[in-house]
Amino acid sequence: MKLAFDAKRITHNATGLGNYSRFIVNSLINSYPENSYHLYSPDKGKEHLRALIPEQENVIFHYLENEILGSLGKAWWRSCGIIGDLKKEKPALFHGLSNELPFGLSKAGIPSVVTIHDLIFIRYPQFYKTIDRNIYNFKFRKACLLADKIVAVSEMTKQDIIRIYKVPEEKIDVVYQGCDVSFLQQAESNKLSEVKNKYNLPEHFILNVGSIEQRKNLLLIVKALKQSGKDIRLIAIGRRTPYTETVEQYIRENNMQEQVTILNNVSFDDLPAFYQLASLFIYPSFFEGFGIPILEALNSGTPVIAATGSCLEEAGGPDSLYINPEDVNDLNEKINWILTTPSQAEHMRTAGKEYAKRFLDQAIAQDIMNVYQKII
Repeated sequence: MKLAFDAKRITHNATGLGNYSRFIVNSLINSYPENSYHLYSPDKGKEHLRALIPEQENVIFHYLENEILGSLGKAWWRSCGIIGDLKKEKPALFHGLSNELPFGLSKAGIPSVVTIHDLIFIRYPQFYKTIDRNIYNFKFRKACLLADKIVAVSEMTKQDIIRIYKVPEEKIDVVYQGCDVSFLQQAESNKLSEVKNKYNLPEHFILNVGSIEQRKNLLLIVKALKQSGKDIRLIAIGRRTPYTETVEQYIRENNMQEQVTILNNVSFDDLPAFYQLASLFIYPSFFEGFGIPILEALNSGTPVIAATGSCLEEAGGPDSLYINPEDVNDLNEKINWILTTPSQAEHMRTAGKEYAKRFLDQAIAQDIMNVYQKII
């Protein structure tokens, strides 16, 4: 069977939608090698990301032939021009992995699936520019209308799609996402030492991974550490945004420069070691579609504290701890409990690894294939 995918995020995004897209495609390739996988991207993107899905006999990348058209031309191709290329290949279906679909698939006789990750821009409009909200709303709503089936990455996202876009429940299947297999493997001791020395990591530290933006709520962790008075480092890894300066200003004003380190240049190869070296992972985001970093932590055997209010309980399971994302006292108390109660930390490590097994790639690949079988 010939399957086609929107691969822009595969070749351009190192985290988030990129990780999801690569995970789904790699899981399908490994579980169903008899199929052929056609990946459509407006350009070749970043070589190190493209290499994470090696091109082979049954894995073919397709790019816009005339790249001199620039960003507008690439956007047009991804939304419309791609239909001509798809007609030549005649795939059994097209899967939009990141909230959108090209126009004209149904007229071309190509069944379609779209993955909707979240509708955060509607729930928390204050975190987005008006023009961005309008573009997202148009693309997401249109994709939900055009798709033959919708994959929601959590039950929370499914209910939002039904409530906001009035999509029939039977059109939506919840298929959870997993994390890269590298987080399931114990890093070699020399790799752990290399990462520890490379980034000057202490023996014990708290870890946070994700873009440094207001919605992710890094400042709550910094304030909780200030309140606790504990001598433990916080390592935050993520892309910088204007919100980063807000966090750094608080750090400077409270003389916490030696306690908080923000890194934005960590390679993907080093990331599993960070999780395995960390004493605790905290993810206090106000809202997420799912929360892959939580799975990365659970698979690494790292205790997790996450926020209530979205779907993070679905990702973290019953043995992670949860806090109100606006309650510094609550977070401070739970940090103290885990760091001073070895038996609790050990229970969370063991139970978390067990819970994470439900998100293994083979099971998710089968769930995705079951969705495909309903429309072809």
